[in-house]
Amino acid sequence: MKKILGIGNALVDILMKIGSDHVLNELKLPKGSMQLIENETAIEIEEFTKEFSKQIVAGGSAANTINGLARLGVDCGYVGKIGDDLFGKLFKDNLEKNKIQALLFRGSLDTGRAYTFITKDGERTFGTFLGSAVQLNAGDFLEDLFKSFDYLHVEGYLVFNHELIERVLSIAKSAGVKISMDMASYNVVEANLEFLKGVINKYVDIVFANEEEAKALTGEEPAKALDTISQWTEIAVVKVGEKGSLIKSGDRTWRVNSVLADCIDTTGAGDLYAAGFLFGLVKGYSLDVCGKIGSILGGNVIEVIGATMENGRWEKINSEVMAILK
Repeated sequence: MKKILGIGNALVDILMKIGSDHVLNELKLPKGSMQLIENETAIEIEEFTKEFSKQIVAGGSAANTINGLARLGVDCGYVGKIGDDLFGKLFKDNLEKNKIQALLFRGSLDTGRAYTFITKDGERTFGTFLGSAVQLNAGDFLEDLFKSFDYLHVEGYLVFNHELIERVLSIAKSAGVKISMDMASYNVVEANLEFLKGVINKYVDIVFANEEEAKALTGEEPAKALDTISQWTEIAVVKVGEKGSLIKSGDRTWRVNSVLADCIDTTGAGDLYAAGFLFGLVKGYSLDVCGKIGSILGGNVIEVIGATMENGRWEKINSEVMAILK
């Protein structure tokens, strides 16, 4: 069985449903974006939302993907940095509950948290205080870290730390590990455009992007963006929401339909799509089947609040996956 390692910002998601965009405007958070915030802003958000109903769960983009893979039976590990606090314990306990190898460093700051605002249309907007997650650095990664893994999945949110990304991808590539990267958010891509293009060309084998991220990366609409990204990497995936996803490798292109779903929150949709896709890949299925499995996971997670799904939902997912593999 092939093993997958995820690396990302170890965060706890604080999920809140809001009735209108007014809250986002008050907090100066552009709808649909991920904005990095300082501790002072985090305190302001805590105060502003103290009467809001909240759901607190382990999160972080790569961690969501790894948790999804583990629930599908893949042997996984996760690298991140947490604080010495209750949120850090929650994050670590969640990995261990799902039988994920927790390679967690301890930082000097509080555990990072993502204030996640969910509007009526299911869109999510993040105000992210990285805390100890931001202290993950190039020096944490030794040459032998990747030797027991076959794939590395990296979240795009880490690309703000150029030195870290270069170190991680270089070591992984030297170890013969296949590298996948999720573009994370359109504003992350815009802020690191030339750097991202460089590392994708040099190191990355699989790129996941939604249509906004793909446009930020290439300046093109989905189909042309897919063509461009596929020239840089082995497998390119562009997700187009309810229209499904586009996949290209070499000269072959696949269009995969989305699954019917009652969308209440898009948090984790891309992360769980990646989990399904990578599951199919390590199992040796064709890329269109990988996309179909990704769509099943993505379609299920948008029917719940947050990226964590209960056992009953996973039983449904496993049945749906088995049905398309027959």
